[in-house]
Amino acid sequence: MHEVLLSVAPVSGAPHRIDPAAIAEDVCACHEAGAAMVHLHVRDENGALTPDIRLLEETVRLIRSKCDIVVEISTGGVSDLSIEERCVPCRPGWVEANSLNVGSVNLGDAVYRNPIQDVRYCVDQILRNRKVPEIEVFELGMIHTVSELMKEFDFPKPVLFALVFGHPGEMPATPYALRHMLDFLSETFTQEALQKKEILWGYTQAHREDWEMMKYALSLGADSLRVGFEDSDVLMPGVKTERNAPIVQKAARLVRESGAAVMTSARAREILGIGA
Repeated sequence: MHEVLLSVAPVSGAPHRIDPAAIAEDVCACHEAGAAMVHLHVRDENGALTPDIRLLEETVRLIRSKCDIVVEISTGGVSDLSIEERCVPCRPGWVEANSLNVGSVNLGDAVYRNPIQDVRYCVDQILRNRKVPEIEVFELGMIHTVSELMKEFDFPKPVLFALVFGHPGEMPATPYALRHMLDFLSETFTQEALQKKEILWGYTQAHREDWEMMKYALSLGADSLRVGFEDSDVLMPGVKTERNAPIVQKAARLVRESGAAVMTSARAREILGIGA
């Protein structure tokens, strides 16, 4: 049976107080609801991105005391941090995976800067520290960039892509845009690589107002879905929630209704080679 990894990005990027205990409680409730992976950024007490990992380390320690969800830490986000500062979370032993951004893109009024020399540095740091990269793709050319990077770096297989839609300035969250991205993914890495699960792809939707595109991604064989407050706090059209767990529960229900199984954290580590 096809298995789908549910990833939760539980922390909104809007400025707010960061409470490690509350985040840990929320994350473990999400894990119980079906999330196999948590996506976190390195933030200070006011929610701003920072290279200081002490608050994040406390948060992960509290998460680990309650559940075994896979811990993925971002190396990105719109900020003034240098690439060296952004890659600090590639090093700790308690980090299992890192997001990898492979190009620049407009996100609303901001420019998400990822020049290729920074991308190469980030790839090197993730692989050197034996973390699993999840490659965030906002535009078609980023898939081509990865194919070129794979000639320089020995990416572990399977290669996990997170196809991101819905930010103003990037790919819109429409069926055509998703098919367009998948067509180029299979053209670049071959349909055989996708069928053999050497290439995995997931769907992320910023500013999600309903579940229609999530359902569509599942119908096309998505290997992962990302949900959570970083992307949207909408539980159903017109209804928001104050906790992430109900969103994960809804996503898990959609996975099962599509005929797939919700992947466990243990299975995610096995498939992605975490700890191998």
